[in-house]
Amino acid sequence: MDGTITVKGVGTATTKPDYVRVFMNINSEKPTYDEAISDANKRIALLQNSLISAGYAKDDLKTLDFSVDTRYDSIKENGRYRREFAGYECSYRLKISFDFSQDALAKTLNAVADSGSDAEFSITFTVKEPEKLSEQLLVAATENARAKAEALCKASGKKLGEILSINYNWGEIEIHEKRMDTLSRAVPLAAMPDFTPDDISSSDTVTFVWKIV
Repeated sequence: MDGTITVKGVGTATTKPDYVRVFMNINSEKPTYDEAISDANKRIALLQNSLISAGYAKDDLKTLDFSVDTRYDSIKENGRYRREFAGYECSYRLKISFDFSQDALAKTLNAVADSGSDAEFSITFTVKEPEKLSEQLLVAATENARAKAEALCKASGKKLGEILSINYNWGEIEIHEKRMDTLSRAVPLAAMPDFTPDDISSSDTVTFVWKIV
């Protein structure tokens, strides 16, 4: 009696990163709401102007998140603690992206560090066009699934027949980006050492159903 076998194939690939995202956090703590907003906006303007001077367009700096929260201090009185209003905290999370090169990275980090915005920043290396990896990953996933199916059939004394169905999720492929920890300052362009980011690993999965005889 014929049956079926269902196998998930996993395709993996590595590629050199060619794209960089620099994430920046600006936090302003002030006694009043208006002061917190105004201070944060001034610091963003400093950051934006510095990046424009480095060759970026105004719209290249993207806002990912914005929030304003109340702050409270814990005050101890007569052996007990009470909360006392301390002001407002305005937070922005920003991003700028560009093609990776040593010069572009050094120029960007120094523009952020020299802006006077006191922005904290971190770096993520990735690939600019992940869809180009898709075909390579699908071929690898198909080969992986077939190898698994053939091994299972051999072990059970069966033969692999025709493919009955292919199940694939047409979402974004999984890319394991390389992230550098938050930095407090940049390295002067002339002093920045050359370095090569680790390769980016990617993966994708496809599920096959074969007839077995």
